This record gives sequence, structure tokens and C-alpha cells, in this order.
Amino acid sequence: MKFVWPPLTQAMQERQKKIAEGLDAAGRAERDLQLAQERAAQMLRETKEQAAEILDRANKTANAIVEEAKAQARSEGEKLIAGAKAEIDLEVNRAKDQLRSQVAALAVTGAEQILQSSVDGAAHNDLVAKLASQL
Repeated sequence: MKFVWPPLTQAMQERQKKIAEGLDAAGRAERDLQLAQERAAQMLRETKEQAAEILDRANKTANAIVEEAKAQARSEGEKLIAGAKAEIDLEVNRAKDQLRSQVAALAVTGAEQILQSSVDGAAHNDLVAKLASQL
């Protein structure tokens, strides 16, 4: 037995050593896997945070662009309204000037006709009626 036990015990010790090394390697691999999973989860969280920040910035930029466009539209609208009001005022003044010149011409014509005719009341009423019809 002296010859059988030493190689057998040596083989068992080597086998035990290999099993222990295998268990250690499995434990290390399990820890490495857990660390890799934690790192992956952390990277995923960071990526989600970055995506949320990018979306937030994009939304803020879009809102700023919309507000700027609204302000420009308001400004241009106000300019158009002011221009239209100025044009309306100009046309009103032109119409008033034309009416003044027409009224003055009618007044002169009416005065000429009144002065040429007699001061008869009936004739005066006829002339006023003619003038009223011309207006």
C-alpha cells in the first residue's frame, strides 16, 4: 500500500486543488459578471440622462424659436397695421381735400347764380334745390 496511497493521495490533492481553483475562477467570473452588469446599468442610466438632457435642450430651443417667430410676426403685423392706418389717413385727407375743393366750387357757383338772379324767395329755393341735387 505504500506504493498505491502516495500517488492516489497526490492525485486527490491535485484534483482538490484543481476544484478549488475552478471554484475560485467561477467566483471571480461571477464577481466580474456582476461588476460588468453594474457598469452596464450605470452606462444605461447615464445614456438615458443624456438623452433626456438632449430632449430637454431641443424642446427649449424649439420653444425659443417659436416665441421668436411669434414676436417677429407680431412686430411685422404691427408694422403692417401702422402702414395701413397711415395709408387710410392719407386717403381720408385726400378725400377731404377733394370735398373741400368741390364744396368751394359749388359754393362759388351757387353764389354766382344767386347774385345773378333776383332776390326772389321762390327762385332762391329753386337754386338751393338745384345745388342740393348736384351734391
